[in-house]
Amino acid sequence: MAARSATGRKHAGLAPHAWALLLAGLLACSPAAVTPAWALSEIQQGDVPAATPDGGIEKEPLPPVEPVPLPDPVSPPASVGDEPATDPTVPAAPAEGGGTDGETDGDGGNEAARPEIDPNAPVPEIHYDLGALPEPVRRMRDLIVEAAKSGEIERLRPLVGTGDDTTQLALGGIDGDPIAFLEELSGDEGGQEILAILEEVLEAGYVHLDAGTSEELYVWPYFFAVPLERLTPPQRVELFKIVTAGDYEDMKSYGAYIFYRVGITPEGRWQFFVAGD
Repeated sequence: MAARSATGRKHAGLAPHAWALLLAGLLACSPAAVTPAWALSEIQQGDVPAATPDGGIEKEPLPPVEPVPLPDPVSPPASVGDEPATDPTVPAAPAEGGGTDGETDGDGGNEAARPEIDPNAPVPEIHYDLGALPEPVRRMRDLIVEAAKSGEIERLRPLVGTGDDTTQLALGGIDGDPIAFLEELSGDEGGQEILAILEEVLEAGYVHLDAGTSEELYVWPYFFAVPLERLTPPQRVELFKIVTAGDYEDMKSYGAYIFYRVGITPEGRWQFFVAGD
């Protein structure tokens, strides 16, 4: 019988446990042994995308978006720099020194209504001819006189205007209704006394001040622009139609006429009807 090779004898004579060791070594060298296998039960559900009914892959839902709170519509926006923010829902306050609806500040009111007499300046020309007035001025003057003669103080309401065009009725401004204010000035309940004063003032002569400037004005009575000590005797007679001799003495200590006066602009706006200094 031919002898077997050494290799053949070796393989042929291996014991069962030796074959097991040999097979384990071969498996250890296999590439499949490098990566461990996972059982299906060990795979987390979140690791595998779910399938949709049409065979596609269900997309992972986006994370919820947190809502951004909107600013309060009533609250003012933040300030910028040193300037305070303004709230459009809140009306702006009037500027310092000013007023609204016919009100004027005591220090920043209509200075044109205050007497400013230069004793060394020439006496302004005194006028009596109403026909020489510009038509808007003459018309407003006539309307005021007509309302005063009617005895109905309410007829002055459309003439005093509203808002920024309201006639100034006091150097420090007024609160409330202008017609009610005039009634309170009157010594009687119906306001006829103040109407009589208004008519008498407009029946006197007038002066044309600051012609050709933005301050141009027609003012009654002319005593407003004439130093009292320079009034002639006939002019003092005209003055006493409006004030008493006692009033005249008081005015002399002040140096100017400070009783009621009326101012009308060249455009026919009734600018003021005031008394005082």
